[in-house]
Amino acid sequence: MKKLLSTVEAAPLAGVSAKTLENWRCMGLGPKFVRAGRLVKYDPDDIQVWRDARRVSSTSEQAVA
Repeated sequence: MKKLLSTVEAAPLAGVSAKTLENWRCMGLGPKFVRAGRLVKYDPDDIQVWRDARRVSSTSEQAVA
């Protein structure tokens, strides 16, 4: 079984601060996460999928929200 990451561990992979990930969770933005009681964890594969979905090749191209 793959190790799930805490918010602090996941933030650098997402390219943002841990606080930004926390805010995005409340707004329904950012990568998918797993909730186990009060714990929030991130699967590294979900972070990569989220990042890949936002790749663009020009400033006029829209990223998937």
